Amino acid sequence: MFTALTLYIVVVNIIAFFLMGSDKARARKKKRRVPEARLFGLAAIGGALGIMLGMNRFRHKTLHNSFRLGIPLLLIWNAAATGYLYTVIGK
Repeated sequence: MFTALTLYIVVVNIIAFFLMGSDKARARKKKRRVPEARLFGLAAIGGALGIMLGMNRFRHKTLHNSFRLGIPLLLIWNAAATGYLYTVIGK
């Protein structure tokens, strides 16, 4: 189970990172965008680090206060939840 949780966290953060890059590319091309609710949802289920890294790497959503404040809070939530799950699984 420990390996499955680690794999999940890695995969969801990779997806989140590339989704931020994809949304930035779509924004530049004036194409249909990824809804902000989807980005926050992905961050809430473990992808906050990927979203945050994507924000910085692609310079995307960095001026939105909801992202500047919400994503770090979700990152703290992700870390706490993951730490808890590792503790419970490790027993």
